[in-house]
Amino acid sequence: MDDTARTGNDDHPLHRIPIEITVSVGKARPLVRDLLQLSENAVLPLDRKIDDPVELYVGDRLIARGELQELEGGEPGQLAIKLTEVASNKGDLH
Repeated sequence: MDDTARTGNDDHPLHRIPIEITVSVGKARPLVRDLLQLSENAVLPLDRKIDDPVELYVGDRLIARGELQELEGGEPGQLAIKLTEVASNKGDLH
């Protein structure tokens, strides 16, 4: 499906402006002393498991959740996200 089919009307110039989506896989909360001791090859534990959903943000607004997967037909190891929840027009996710 091309972009015109998805939007229904691609005549508006704003429809062609790219936006940056940030994908959050988790958070870490180390103590400052632990952070200062980090070096190359250190492991920083996150608050999520590998199978937990990731969150997609535009700015600070949560727009969707999904599952990380390898992109089919892409470069080996290239990541993609399969969306499992998308925010409504009101911006809520359950």
